[in-house]
Amino acid sequence: MDRSKALAALAALSHGDRLDLVRLLVRAGEDGLAAGEIARQLGLSASRLSFHLSALEQGGLIASRRAARNVIYTIDTGGLGRTIAYLLNDCCMDHPEVVACCQHGRVIETPSLRPASGGQAGGKAGAAPDLTAPARES
Repeated sequence: MDRSKALAALAALSHGDRLDLVRLLVRAGEDGLAAGEIARQLGLSASRLSFHLSALEQGGLIASRRAARNVIYTIDTGGLGRTIAYLLNDCCMDHPEVVACCQHGRVIETPSLRPASGGQAGGKAGAAPDLTAPARES
């Protein structure tokens, strides 16, 4: 994913209603949901929903298809996955603590950054932290 596409996707996710919409469509799966049902479940007006759907579609995070008189929206799992992968791989350079936070159900309250000397007495003052040390689970 290139930078401009990542920025468009991240900008689209930067609103509470749009995050709720993404959650809703992820749960709906491949079947997706009609626009009217999305509006009802999220309590949004048609015009407000249309604005949010457009932002998410332009960000490459959702797709739409016609089914009779309805427009059905589904999550674009590939687009969502590429956005997350961009953050993890390109921005965070696969940092072990960042990746560990992405494991389902795992929360890291305090980073476990340790001095390069392994935290032993006599280590050099101002030594760079060891960013590869395993994270502590809470």
